[in-house]
Amino acid sequence: MNPLQGYRFSCTLTFGDIYAQVIIWLIVIFIALASSVALYQNPMYAFLTGGLILVLSLPFLLFAFVTTLLNHIELTPVEPKEEVSAS
Repeated sequence: MNPLQGYRFSCTLTFGDIYAQVIIWLIVIFIALASSVALYQNPMYAFLTGGLILVLSLPFLLFAFVTTLLNHIELTPVEPKEEVSAS
C-alpha cells in the first residue's frame, strides 16, 4: 500500500497578472460616474444608470479575477523524507 503523498500549495500570482483587470475596473467606474453626472438632471436616472453599470460589470470582474487566481495556483508533490534509523 502506498502512503499518502504530500503536496506543496503555492500561489504564483503577482500584481502584474491582475494589473490590466484593475485598470479596466477603474475605467468602468469612471464611465459609470461620467454617465451619472451626464444624467444628473434627473437624480433617479443618474443613480440607476451608475448602479446598473457597476452591478452588471461586477460579476465579469470577479470571474476574471478568480480564474486568473486559479490559473496561478500550483500543487507540487513533496517527496516523503526517509526515516533514519539509529543503530
